[in-house]
Amino acid sequence: MTQILAITASPMPETSVTNKLVARFVDGWVASHPQTETTWRDVGLNPPPHIDAETIGAFYTPEDSRTGEQAAAIRLSEELVAELERAEVVVIGSPMHNFTISSGLKTWIDQVTRVGRTFKYTDQGPQGLLEGKKVFVVTARGGDYSVESPMHHLDHQTPYLKTALGFIGLHDVTFVHAQGVAKGDDGRHAAEREIERLSGEPTDRAAA
Repeated sequence: MTQILAITASPMPETSVTNKLVARFVDGWVASHPQTETTWRDVGLNPPPHIDAETIGAFYTPEDSRTGEQAAAIRLSEELVAELERAEVVVIGSPMHNFTISSGLKTWIDQVTRVGRTFKYTDQGPQGLLEGKKVFVVTARGGDYSVESPMHHLDHQTPYLKTALGFIGLHDVTFVHAQGVAKGDDGRHAAEREIERLSGEPTDRAAA
């Protein structure tokens, strides 16, 4: 049984390109790998809260020393981290907002970047603890931010996600970009073709 965590991050689900592309990926994967269980997490319509002083204090307090208030403050974070730990394949839909990621996806990252849970400090520096998972990030951009485009230098979405995901051990990340969706359907169709190819990959490739 393959465990997929599918994360959507658009606050506009009715018109969201990324939400539809994530659903397309999951449908294709399940069709190719029937022994699949999918967990859905919508951080666009239901964004996690911003972390505050109480939450940060609870993150850095050993579990057996936390107060009831601290345990309550990080209950959602514990749930989000558990979903990531359980998943073998993670599919993230990331609409580009102001050259980077949506605010809901940012608060999700803040909630799952946890010392002692998803990364640890070592003599060689921080080390991610969620290694061995396959991640697919599906983006949608109104304009063209590809490497061939003069707008490429404004793409802060891809490098940020590579850094943030890599920090917690998610290094095997494949990006699928729907470029120029405000200008026509070509970028979306190209992303759909790439998703069809990727979602049909053998399960053992995902676990490699």
